Amino acid sequence: MSKNPVDDSVLGAEYEHGPVPLSARRSTFSVAMVWLGFPMIITGAMTGSILVAGMGFKAALLAMLIGNALMFCYVGALGVLGTTRGVNFALIASAVFGRKGYVLASGLLSTLLLGWYAVQTGITGNLIHTAFKLDYLTMTVIAGVLYLGITFVGIRGLHWIGLVSVPLFVLLGGWVALHSASSAGWDKVVGYAGTDSGTPMAFGIGLTIVITLFVDAGTVTADFNRWASDTRSSLLATFCAFPFANLVAMLVGGIMTAALAVPNPQPFGLDNMFGYLLAQDLPWLSTIAFIFLFCNLGSVCAHCLYNSAVGWSRIGNGRMRLFAVGLAVAGIVIAAANVWALFIPWLSLLGILVPPIGAIILVDLYLLRPNAQISANWRPRAFGAWAAGSLVAYLVETFAPQLSTAVTAFLAGGIAYLALAAVARKSDAASLAPAQR
Repeated sequence: MSKNPVDDSVLGAEYEHGPVPLSARRSTFSVAMVWLGFPMIITGAMTGSILVAGMGFKAALLAMLIGNALMFCYVGALGVLGTTRGVNFALIASAVFGRKGYVLASGLLSTLLLGWYAVQTGITGNLIHTAFKLDYLTMTVIAGVLYLGITFVGIRGLHWIGLVSVPLFVLLGGWVALHSASSAGWDKVVGYAGTDSGTPMAFGIGLTIVITLFVDAGTVTADFNRWASDTRSSLLATFCAFPFANLVAMLVGGIMTAALAVPNPQPFGLDNMFGYLLAQDLPWLSTIAFIFLFCNLGSVCAHCLYNSAVGWSRIGNGRMRLFAVGLAVAGIVIAAANVWALFIPWLSLLGILVPPIGAIILVDLYLLRPNAQISANWRPRAFGAWAAGSLVAYLVETFAPQLSTAVTAFLAGGIAYLALAAVARKSDAASLAPAQR
């Protein structure tokens, strides 16, 4: 494929179809900023609010700590594969699911991430509409176009938006958490038992929500970590996201919710850090909050659209930037339909379908075939394990919702792949035995 001089000379090559050369790798700081700007977002704070309201502060904090530790192990291991091989998720999946089979795994994740772009863009429009009474559709379209602009720049754009979004979140989110907690008292925050409405959220469900908030983007982590110069840099960048950035974001929302103790909090309305800033009724702070909202959700939207565009550009054998434009248009249309309202069901779907994919890749490329390259068109064993893992997760979701669907899906998928590999080895050994006699 011929090079596009605008892409390569001005904006930089994105290496959609091959490894990132060592000469093009980025500094630890740059990759860390890419990851920091992803989970340190208002949506993470909203998730923290949902957890604390449903579980109480202590149980929610434990779920956050365990979930983020598991995410570091999961994303870190997948990220190292991207760093050592230098390739994106779609190319790694090609070695595990097959030259043609990878399309199902990569296509699913790329589509789910496009959904996240639509969700976050819709949340932007809704919060602006709720707070300032501006037209929802207009604000959603403006947000979607701005977020596309960041994505179009490529990996550099993700680095730059992180430089703006992260300091703003640390300053404003830190102030919201400390101000609300000091007003109510830290003893009230820690002792908060959750809302009285409905049945308390089971610990397993809370753990699944923590994991699935970023399990899709975490699974395609190679799209980001392929830019790291070495394994150490890759793991440090991952640590900046999980547990650090993700935990900070969740704690901001969780502390605020526990401090305010609203009877029926609405995190997707104005019962969140954005609403808290506006409630101070200071024009200058409201202006900063407005800018912060676009920068912060712009960061996560750009990351999701980047992942989606990288995946689909590999599938479609095209350029990331061209696919980003088309996907953004589709995402803006979806956002206009208020898809963000399906946030919790969306996380449940991710917990069933996504973790087995990562588990199979880790088992295959770390334990069974560390040096595997793209060979067969289809690898049925990987799809069998994926189906088994998702089926077990669905059964858990249906009949034992108190357990963690995401953890179950990961374990079931990995164990199923190991079992199928053992059966295949025995079958191969049995077929060779007569010839040896």
